[in-house]
Amino acid sequence: MTTTVGLIGVGRIGVMHARHLQALADDGVELVIADVDAARARQVAADIGCRAAPDVDALFTGAPGGGSPDGVVIAVGTAAHAPLILRAAEAGIPAFCEKPVAESTEAALPVLEAVSRLGSTVQIGLQRRLDPGCLAAKEALDRGDLGWLHTIRAITADMTPPPVEFLATSGGLFRDCSVHDFDILQWMTGQRIVEVCARGSNNGDPAIGQVGDVDTAVALAELEDGTVATVSATRYNGAGHDVRLELQGSAGTLQVGLDDSYAGRSAEPGVRFPAGTPHRTFHERFAEAYRAEMRAFVELIRGERENPCPPEEAVDASRVADAAQESLETGRAVRVRR
Repeated sequence: MTTTVGLIGVGRIGVMHARHLQALADDGVELVIADVDAARARQVAADIGCRAAPDVDALFTGAPGGGSPDGVVIAVGTAAHAPLILRAAEAGIPAFCEKPVAESTEAALPVLEAVSRLGSTVQIGLQRRLDPGCLAAKEALDRGDLGWLHTIRAITADMTPPPVEFLATSGGLFRDCSVHDFDILQWMTGQRIVEVCARGSNNGDPAIGQVGDVDTAVALAELEDGTVATVSATRYNGAGHDVRLELQGSAGTLQVGLDDSYAGRSAEPGVRFPAGTPHRTFHERFAEAYRAEMRAFVELIRGERENPCPPEEAVDASRVADAAQESLETGRAVRVRR
């Protein structure tokens, strides 16, 4: 069985997804790519061995053999997410889209309504749900290996900040970065975050503050059962890209992301951990999760698995990020509005 997947957008993350989809060719995946820069799409197609459509319209209507593709992957700028999700939904085509669903939580609500009304299939790219360490930790937690949780710590630390031009339109550190942590906390525990108290600082490039963002922040998040979690993020972790999740329970403790690529070192005499090379980017840290994400989408198209990240859950993580941003700006604890 051949499954034709159309990919829209061949920037950095789009090319990564394209390579992962093309690697599934032996499993019956046929890839067609399109970009507003048709020449770039043709070049990427030639590089990885797939076909390029002349434009997005042709991708939606001119898949090999005629008709629409079996699914589309949306890897373009945030402003185009909602329109393309809606276009796929109206055409009855399953869609994978990078987060967020739309430019704001409010803008995402009509998209959710349309997706629900049309019975559409939409998978959002919160890849940590498919990270091997996160999956193993959730299985252990669900089995009761950790007992009851008393403390959760989530860390996302970029090695270097992205361009200030990107940060100016990102919505802030919590919405751009920590939304992944908020989502994984809710997915991991099966509980919603109900209140957030956040603080932040700017000790790096002053331009980050000038565009209304912070380079380092921490949020104290309260879950429905009263369990507390800390979520910290920074753009300046020079030791390497560090993403970890620590679950401390009454019967045991687990850490996701604590391996030989950990971006740090022990101060204890004689300790040689970690022995490996730290990751430099999130692409490296979540390489397997990104591959699994595309495999999961193909399986979802074929009806072989459940949706690993429905849009409703992604938007709910954005609600938490909104509350964290409001807390950062006001200096007070904020209840998550649902």
